[in-house]
Amino acid sequence: MRPGTVADFQRSGYDCAPMTPSRGSPNLVLVSLVFWASGFASLLYQVIWQRKLFTIYGTNIEAITVVVTAFMLGLGVGSLLGGALSRDPRRNILAIFGLVELGIAAYGAVSVPLIEWVGQRTLQVSLVGAGLLAFGLVLVPTLLMGSTLPLLVAHLVRRTSDVGRSVGLLYFVNTLGAAAGAYAAVAFVLGRFGLAGSVWVAAGVNALIGLLMLVEARRSREATR
Repeated sequence: MRPGTVADFQRSGYDCAPMTPSRGSPNLVLVSLVFWASGFASLLYQVIWQRKLFTIYGTNIEAITVVVTAFMLGLGVGSLLGGALSRDPRRNILAIFGLVELGIAAYGAVSVPLIEWVGQRTLQVSLVGAGLLAFGLVLVPTLLMGSTLPLLVAHLVRRTSDVGRSVGLLYFVNTLGAAAGAYAAVAFVLGRFGLAGSVWVAAGVNALIGLLMLVEARRSREATR
């Protein structure tokens, strides 16, 4: 199968006119490292939130199914929203990506006490109610997480005009980061910091990414003036 082109991407609903790379634009290595770290933090969150939700609503097959479904649904809807945001070539995608990462960090910082607070008040809820609560508790962060891939894909397509390589690279580095996050969570992060401390590790990673991308977006904008 041939690599995707900008025309292919535009036919799918995106407006991603290629941009001439400038000195102020972030290089491919930086984008790759950022998305690796984003995947790392996302899997840390998933392990932490799943464990926290399971302690409240149980670890039977029904509870596991509704929690995982809530995660996947939120990520899927978030991907659609990210794609919609990335269609306008006038938008500064790196700035949007930075704000998204800061939003994930902000929710992550309060997520464990929030889940505990909701759980203490809904211990006797039905399975359907537990599923709705789990979905509600992870809706905002998973929407934000799901939006990150289409945002960065659109950014790389504007720079390289190659959809196939952009999608492939970002999937690759994000998957590597996610695998590293899952391993780190069970190997040493949770054991060393506990659930409450581990979520701050993930939030710190997201905050660092967000600030870095906002600075890079401003530098890139100034360099192209």
